[in-house]
Amino acid sequence: MEQFKGQSRLPKFAVPKRYDIHLKPDLTACNFAGSVAIHLHIVADTTFIVLNAADLSVHSASLSFDSGSSSSSSKVLEPSKIELVEADEILVLEFPHTLPLGIGVLNIAFQGTLNDKMKGFYRSTYEHNGEKKNMAVTQFEPADARRCFPCWDEPACKATFKITLDVPSELIALSNMPIIEEKVDGHLKTVSYQESPIMSTYLVAVVVGLFDYVEDHTSDGIKVRVYCQVGKADQGKFALDVAVKTLGLYKEYFAVPYSLPKLDMIAIPDFAAGAMENYGLVTYRETALLYDEQHSAAANKQRVATVVAHELAHQWFGNLVTMEWWTHLWLNEGFATWVSYLATDSLFPEWKIWTQFLDETTEGLRLDGLAESHPIEVEINHASEIDEIFDAISYRKGASVIRMLQSYLGAECFQRSLASYIKKYACSNAKTEDLWAALEEGSGEPVNKLMNSWTKQKGYPVVSVEVKDQTLVFEQSQFLSSGSHGDGQWIVPITLCCGLYDARKNFLLQTKSETLNIKEFLSDKSNSASAWIKLNVDQAGFYRVKYDEDLAARLRYAIENNYLSATDRFGILDDSFALCMARKQSLTSLLTLMGAYREEVEYTVLSNLISISYKIVRIAADATPDLVDYIKQFFISLFQCSAEKLGWDPKTGESHLDAMLRGEVLNALALFGHDLTLNEASRRFHAFLDDKNTPLLPPDTRKAAYVAVMRRVSTSNKLAFESLLRLYKETDLSQEKTRILSSLASSPDPDIILEVLNFLLSSEVRSQDAVFGLAISIEGRETGWTWLKDNWEHISKTWGSGFLITRFVSAIVSPFASFEKAKEIEEYFASRSVPSIARTLKQSIERIHINANWVQNVQNEKHLAEAVKELAHRKY
Repeated sequence: MEQFKGQSRLPKFAVPKRYDIHLKPDLTACNFAGSVAIHLHIVADTTFIVLNAADLSVHSASLSFDSGSSSSSSKVLEPSKIELVEADEILVLEFPHTLPLGIGVLNIAFQGTLNDKMKGFYRSTYEHNGEKKNMAVTQFEPADARRCFPCWDEPACKATFKITLDVPSELIALSNMPIIEEKVDGHLKTVSYQESPIMSTYLVAVVVGLFDYVEDHTSDGIKVRVYCQVGKADQGKFALDVAVKTLGLYKEYFAVPYSLPKLDMIAIPDFAAGAMENYGLVTYRETALLYDEQHSAAANKQRVATVVAHELAHQWFGNLVTMEWWTHLWLNEGFATWVSYLATDSLFPEWKIWTQFLDETTEGLRLDGLAESHPIEVEINHASEIDEIFDAISYRKGASVIRMLQSYLGAECFQRSLASYIKKYACSNAKTEDLWAALEEGSGEPVNKLMNSWTKQKGYPVVSVEVKDQTLVFEQSQFLSSGSHGDGQWIVPITLCCGLYDARKNFLLQTKSETLNIKEFLSDKSNSASAWIKLNVDQAGFYRVKYDEDLAARLRYAIENNYLSATDRFGILDDSFALCMARKQSLTSLLTLMGAYREEVEYTVLSNLISISYKIVRIAADATPDLVDYIKQFFISLFQCSAEKLGWDPKTGESHLDAMLRGEVLNALALFGHDLTLNEASRRFHAFLDDKNTPLLPPDTRKAAYVAVMRRVSTSNKLAFESLLRLYKETDLSQEKTRILSSLASSPDPDIILEVLNFLLSSEVRSQDAVFGLAISIEGRETGWTWLKDNWEHISKTWGSGFLITRFVSAIVSPFASFEKAKEIEEYFASRSVPSIARTLKQSIERIHINANWVQNVQNEKHLAEAVKELAHRKY
């Protein structure tokens, strides 16, 4: 049996073809009993059967293998030895004789616990008529189907599933497929479902509880339902509408219809991720599915639309065609992320969602600028390593390189090739190179060669560009936020515009450096001195650009005069910030560039300007505390113009983007200590406490008001804090709970921060939500770290088995900015690290080093003080 231990994959001598699963959950005792009959194809001589099982007790007496498909030749074999290897989550059965080749049936009976860890077969709690109840839910991705029934728990082991449930007769029981029969017997009923098409184990799903639903049909008759807690059905209507329209869109885009007879989407009160694309039964956090006309913000509406579009994209890309192994996870996630923007843009063009896509790219670039990043395609050697790659590389860099490739190949050719890829691999598994082959065939371009440099190595380039005698000189080198030298090299699709968007050039930069003659651009009689040159047009490429001083000054002029598109204004700002952090550009020049955005109106650009300003204030607090007030003053004057234009009250007929921007701008002014904003927030907050339906504090500005009142909370002035805690306990809207949680730790008083952090660990806060409360003010950094150490045992016990634990580490560790702190944190975790946080811990410590180096660099900047004071006093 030893040969099977410590392996990353199961042996291949038995192939599952069909599972007959019978489950009986007990929602009071929180356990379940089950049995499974697995139809196997024995394809090689073996005396062993090895499959996955974890946290289950298997009834050894029930174990048998019926060999032979016809009853005359069939023989029941019993294993002579049974071992459950917990470390590898495998069940090893040894038989006395070699198993006959061909089809046989493996029978296993087992028992398990309905756990509270939000993975496997677990329990979630809800209230019905004031009474607390349990529901039973599954979450199997990446590798937790084995916690519900013994199985070949690998994406390539596709089979069909026939599920039967015994549940209390008053409850609703859902699975991937429609119900074919319900037999009621007193308090219990037996529910049987249609057999599923061929699919992977991680997509199997079961939900049992009390629900309401809303229903609609697609034009080709597919029944779509949104299930939610009793009394919340109206909040499912928006998602239902998005789902019905999106299914139609994808049917056309992929040239393949949705492959199941029904689609259910369901809101689960305790849910670790955002949502999960189970075939035909998609599960969601409430915040990602429910939309309340009166109490949801514009940002919540957008979140619901993009998450629904993302999960439904998986019904084709992931469920119908599945990655061969977790190395190719990015194919699922990167693609679903990219295509969800395509769908959302089609449904809501006024949201300018492709401009907002830049937020995805920026997050990808931010993580991939670390030496501790990983390639898009990452080796997975053990199931425990999978959770950590559900990160910004798989989702956001993945989506960004797909956008870069689509923009290089052209939209039509890209869509055509995708459709043929889906047809070819439907009901099967594919690897990254299979997608490249399909795109190569459809386009005639060397896609494989081009893309390998983006998926097989980590990181990305910064392309430096300078003008020398009517030629442009380009040079690529690996960009690292630490400012260190990296040795990666890429095939970079370069696009550039000179002075006009009509005058553009494209080429592939395949070597370290390249030159381009720009005489034809300069021969134009227009003012060539101020003619700007912008690379990476519309930020379609996953790389950064560093301009020489002359080119940078021309771009600043172009921004001030509004010559550039919003995506290009975004890109220049974001690259400049990244270069400043990497110590390749001074803070003075970054602040001067930010001054050019004083008349900015575009949501995505302003939103990035705001988040960059937060980071600068944090670094300045460590580097030059005496300049912080001047820097805040500069930012207040920078955002004042938008704040005055938007005001606190929504305007009739205003855009979705203005509604989102209002909250972000007011939030910024509150954090920078703008007195007028703080006072007005307090006035409106108190009006809201007196009357929840007051028009003075609509959902879009609530978070800003909560942050503002928390900024003035201290141990001697706790009223607003206590009011927010009361609001938290009273509301049953998850989005409102999230808004409150993410505001509480804004207080500048460390004692209040400690109270907030302890509140996160109390029974008042669902464990899925605790991480939202970790947005700690800079004044609370040390308190946060002490609290993490004091509670580490409890935190790792509660969250250690899922990916949420990584959020605790990154949120508390990353904000520090001293080498001593990095050393202290490293030493603390030396004896406490577990595989599931190893990567996150290394990345967080690297961020501290980057911050510490940046702080030193800012301290050594010669003319920073006078530049900052001049900017602070400038009137915009």
